[in-house]
Amino acid sequence: MKNIRVVLARPSHPGNIGSAARAMKTMGLTRLYLVEPKAFPHEEANVLASGAVDVVENAIVVSSLAEALADVSVACALTSRRRELSTPLSTPRETAPELMARARDGEQVALVFGNETFGLSIDEVEQCNRLVTVPGNPDYFSLNLAMAVQVMTYELFSHSGVSVDYLKPEDRTATLGEVDSFCGHLEAAMADVGYLEHRNSERLLRRMRTLFHRAALQREEIDILRGFFKQAQRFADGTLPPRKKSGD
Repeated sequence: MKNIRVVLARPSHPGNIGSAARAMKTMGLTRLYLVEPKAFPHEEANVLASGAVDVVENAIVVSSLAEALADVSVACALTSRRRELSTPLSTPRETAPELMARARDGEQVALVFGNETFGLSIDEVEQCNRLVTVPGNPDYFSLNLAMAVQVMTYELFSHSGVSVDYLKPEDRTATLGEVDSFCGHLEAAMADVGYLEHRNSERLLRRMRTLFHRAALQREEIDILRGFFKQAQRFADGTLPPRKKSGD
């Protein structure tokens, strides 16, 4: 990701610079180039960047797109307009694998976004060797600058190999001994409330044990169920008075 940069050409609103920086950092990118920004540095950029102020503060300001792309081998022009150019047009999803592969090989890759109102000029597009567009509703397509940055950078990040395992809850699967103890409590509760009377208790409990071993219970789930069994037992032996019904 360190070999991929985002280039904003002639951004007119400092807030969009901050929002774009936030979108970048969320997807693991930190190298921001600004070509002739109208207002920068600016407090609004810092505010909209939220936790990505470092990306804004380290942004490189240049006077031309050529300067931003001087050491780049692959430059993607992001556009949403029909262009009379021979450069092949692709989507972020189609382009991302190649960009990530070349960045892994040490090449410098640039994602070039145009002005919020006018987009990239023909001259700017011609300085790039890839043409990329975000597909959308042809009857209404309106992505702001930060949205476009987010879509493109997400597609790149999806090829980074970073998993979401860190978001998964901690596995607290109950041990076999804990399940057996739980089943013993279940048997006692069934007996206390009279459920085992006139039933083949041995066969029933065997099936219950098979069921709960197969269920891969979590420890928290066992605690919840055993709390319920305990309450039922207290009710059965009279230590827990019955609840009054509404209107009594």
